[in-house]
Amino acid sequence: MSTLFWLIAWLILFVVAWPLALLALVLWPIVWLLLLPFRLLGIAVSGVFAFLSALVHLPARVLGWRPKAQ
Repeated sequence: MSTLFWLIAWLILFVVAWPLALLALVLWPIVWLLLLPFRLLGIAVSGVFAFLSALVHLPARVLGWRPKAQ
């Protein structure tokens, strides 16, 4: 659904201002490559927080506590 939305938005931009649409099409991979380290950093930070959460909850899990099913 999101891909279809962006395709339609790009097609509308292409009809309204085709040079801008072509520029966006060319620059999008460059922007994606520039943002890739931040995405990897976010994955790493999320992993660290999951590890810390597991470490904090370890004593309760050892004593037999189980989280409720959501």
